[in-house]
Amino acid sequence: MPAAAAPDMQAVLDQIAALGAKPIETLTPVKARLQPSAADGAKAVMRMKKMSTAPDPTVATMDIPYGADPMQFARIYKPANAPSNGPRPVIVYYHGGGWVIADVNTYDAAPRLLSKQLNAIVVSVEYRHAPEAKFPAQHDDAFAAYRWVLQNAAAWGGDPTKIALAGESAGGNLAVATAIYARDNNLTKPVHILSVYPIANSSMSLPSRMDSANAKPLNAAMLKWFGYYYTKTTADPMDPRLNLVGADLRGLPPTTIINAQIDPLRSDGETLAVAMKAAGDKVEQRTFPGVTHEFFGMGTVVRGAYDAEMYAIGRLNTAFSK
Repeated sequence: MPAAAAPDMQAVLDQIAALGAKPIETLTPVKARLQPSAADGAKAVMRMKKMSTAPDPTVATMDIPYGADPMQFARIYKPANAPSNGPRPVIVYYHGGGWVIADVNTYDAAPRLLSKQLNAIVVSVEYRHAPEAKFPAQHDDAFAAYRWVLQNAAAWGGDPTKIALAGESAGGNLAVATAIYARDNNLTKPVHILSVYPIANSSMSLPSRMDSANAKPLNAAMLKWFGYYYTKTTADPMDPRLNLVGADLRGLPPTTIINAQIDPLRSDGETLAVAMKAAGDKVEQRTFPGVTHEFFGMGTVVRGAYDAEMYAIGRLNTAFSK
């Protein structure tokens, strides 16, 4: 059995169950996309505590296409009233969902928080989903969006020399993969990578694949379900864009990797940190106890999430201050 969740984390898990969430691995992708999310569970706890679940109005958003496909758009978060002493730093953020489910609406909390706390422009990238578009479509979209941000950041009041990459889960993978792409294509190098519980290691025998095989809201069966839908061939999982621990990781920006203790992807982040350090990169990795996959962004109701968010904000602030 996985480790016990902290009481405030368990309260969110209980609310996800109360909302009637069905096991993703038993559903079709279309039906899976309609299931209550971890973010919905957090909002349910907020309502129980008489807290507002409305988006923070001090951060404004607008959606802009970066490609021809309807899913190729980005939601741009910008502090609505905060004073700006010149161009703001920019964070390109990639959401999670195993490349199959979820979208920029599901993953609203973290980009909004980062924009507010860092007085930054956050570009939350939507991308094509599998199985309608399989690997490497999501990576191609992530790379195209990064090029697009480099070209347009200044027009939004952003500083194209101070761009960070961030993401959660599948998006945590995209953040690192995009930094590799930028290096290999002589693009402006991001000043930092924030990778939160990334997909990074295709081994099925990692410690967390075992000890958190039955964790919630993500379990080992779901990882296989996602892989079934987003890959085309049995060789795809070993592609260095997916199996990041096998990629050429030399010369990447300073990186922060955040993991949850109760998560089958915990070992992905931990082994990625080891591989990046071996390649000579500057990396800090922390595994937060008592929390599960998807905890990031739940800082209003989960103390471990608050701690992780403040840690990430501090690391990004340092990177932008240089």
